[in-house]
Amino acid sequence: MNNSRRGFLKSAAIATAAATTASTAKGFTILHKDKPADGQLIGHNGFTYKVDKGWAKISVNNTPLANCHEMVQDSKGRLIMLGDHTHNNVLIFDKSGKLLDYWGTSLPGGHGLTISKEGGEDFLLLTDCGWALDRTGGTYGQAGQVLKTTTDGKLIFSIGHPRTIGIYKDDEPFKPTETAVAPNGDIYVADGYGSDYIIQYNAKGQYIHHFGGHHNTNPDHNLRNAHGITVDTRDKNNPVLICTSREENCFKVFTMDGKFIKRIDLPGMYVCRAVINDDNIYAGVCWSKNAQGKQFDGSGFVTILDKDNKVVSNPGGMAPVYKNGLLQQTLQAKNATFMHGHDVCIDEDKSVYVCQWNANHTAPVKLTRV
Repeated sequence: MNNSRRGFLKSAAIATAAATTASTAKGFTILHKDKPADGQLIGHNGFTYKVDKGWAKISVNNTPLANCHEMVQDSKGRLIMLGDHTHNNVLIFDKSGKLLDYWGTSLPGGHGLTISKEGGEDFLLLTDCGWALDRTGGTYGQAGQVLKTTTDGKLIFSIGHPRTIGIYKDDEPFKPTETAVAPNGDIYVADGYGSDYIIQYNAKGQYIHHFGGHHNTNPDHNLRNAHGITVDTRDKNNPVLICTSREENCFKVFTMDGKFIKRIDLPGMYVCRAVINDDNIYAGVCWSKNAQGKQFDGSGFVTILDKDNKVVSNPGGMAPVYKNGLLQQTLQAKNATFMHGHDVCIDEDKSVYVCQWNANHTAPVKLTRV
């Protein structure tokens, strides 16, 4: 967890209280008041989108938001979002932005959301990263956890601190940020705000193996802010793991048992998890760098890679530039669309839903492919 996130957490409670007071005075307030001009288009190379910041039809009074961390689509076509406001950790929308359901009050650090299907039924893996606000507005950290639930919130089992099974030392924190599920049901947990290990469990939550961390002789095997983990099945006969090493501005690709294969460098991009759709990788960029090479708050966009892991579009960012086969540093577009893009979800129409962190309590933004 970096200083930007800590600073935001310290001020978020004050901002939430102010927003709630204002909305109460008006009786009902839609969260989005900053719609872009009609017809605003962003993106590059055929991956071009129309922006709709007012897509989600929700009220700050009834369904308040702090951060919209991640979103997935279930087999019924519903869009399920996880946030960290304990009035409603989970919001469920249809594609028009209508709120269908909401639940969840026990994840003050609600952060990672993965969906899996077993026997024709959808299940969720929800990750609490352990960082949250207390009722006075102070920041606190505690051990994180991973919960497996039904899509309506019934708990199946939880995965707790790895120290309880002897694979972490006493001074190694556990603050998980993400999970991924393999075709055989194995669960991979990315400890992105803790000790930067990737921990493999079977479908029942029983430990198998872990890798990553900070102490490997080969630095390519280390992870720095292992914020995301994704199972890449684009080659059906050779699935691999795409792990985010956000502080290194890259993805690192490993075999399913944790052997390093390669890295995908994304200069200037503090990427979150990789989201696979058809042949492409999509990812939220939570921060970007300025022209002087420094990370700055309020930045971020979306990046899209092709089947060869080459960036083809940066909605909300500058067009990708390659020189001698190497991607050059990518900056946020001059007219910013996003603040801290944290995750994306792609539906069957190829529309992209962007969840943002530290973005003035805004709901997901819809990008309609044009």
